[in-house]
Amino acid sequence: MSYCFCLVALCVVYSFSVPSYRMAKLKYNGGGDWYADRTALPNLIAFCNANLKTNFYPEESIVEVGSKELFNYPFIYMTGHGNVVFSDQEVSNLRRYLIGGGFLHIDDNYGLDKFIRPQMKKVFPELSFVELPANHALYNQKFKFPNGLPKIHEHDGKRPQGFALIYKGRIVCYYTFECDLGNGWEDLGTYPEDTPETRSKALKMGANLVQYALTQ
Repeated sequence: MSYCFCLVALCVVYSFSVPSYRMAKLKYNGGGDWYADRTALPNLIAFCNANLKTNFYPEESIVEVGSKELFNYPFIYMTGHGNVVFSDQEVSNLRRYLIGGGFLHIDDNYGLDKFIRPQMKKVFPELSFVELPANHALYNQKFKFPNGLPKIHEHDGKRPQGFALIYKGRIVCYYTFECDLGNGWEDLGTYPEDTPETRSKALKMGANLVQYALTQ
């Protein structure tokens, strides 16, 4: 883990009193709607600051895959429904970020799967996504999910799955599939079918993910 990310993690573990830092949404090329779930991250940030005592800026940042600014963020969120294309430079930049201590949460907004898997294979050709078991530490942070990743939106009757890319024993990328976790973080009422209980469950799972990412 790089020095800057290690410092953030240690501060979170011991005091949660750190200089303000930011959470970012990943902007990518290919035509997919990287900007989806517009209210999700600010709501997750507010929930984490209130319940984990983190000190994120209240608004999300936007960062491009190939930007050097990527390294300023300990937690990056990616979502969308459509196409994703990483250039060679972006592949190299994202790999350096992730092996240097960064963390990427990919949230399939239904339709992303067939595009993102080959792109992440370019980033880590030596790794494959593995499904995390329900007893994994990620599901047992501040909030307990004994059955693993919760189902937030129902589309085709498939069970939710949480996959990880694990590099030298550390999860560098966590991929939520058949779940729509980020939709559950959006403003209450954005999706009429989402109950307050469903939204609470989504935010708690998101907080677990942030806590795990910053302290693993």
